[in-house]
Amino acid sequence: MPDKFEPKIIGFLCNWCAYAGGDVAGVIRAQYPPNMRPIRVMCSGMVHPDLVVEALKMGADGVIIMGCHIGQCHYQDGNSKAMARVEVVRVVLEDMGIEPERFAIVWVSSAEGKRFAKVITDFTDQIKTLGPNPLRKDFELNFKRV
Repeated sequence: MPDKFEPKIIGFLCNWCAYAGGDVAGVIRAQYPPNMRPIRVMCSGMVHPDLVVEALKMGADGVIIMGCHIGQCHYQDGNSKAMARVEVVRVVLEDMGIEPERFAIVWVSSAEGKRFAKVITDFTDQIKTLGPNPLRKDFELNFKRV
């Protein structure tokens, strides 16, 4: 019997809001799947589309960017810059033959631990529905924690 598919998700989390929201989720003991591997970035606007594409090319099943709510960026307009890149990312993914639903951008504040947990749960469920990334067989990401 084959193993149940457990997606590997890369999360680029803004240091000031989403990453702190993840900390709050832990403090309040909010339950969410362990499938997302967080990468702390100073701002969601610093996540270049190439990073999203590269993560998927290397076998991640999904990529999520989480940042401050629009108008609340600690770097004034970084999240607006990130939002402006979304369509470019989706077009590139379609050109690669990867479902654009494998990518998401979401706003979570540092006080929204429950929302953080729900976003991760919902995105993980969405990726489980899509199944493994078709490029995953070419390169398997090593998700061992060090």
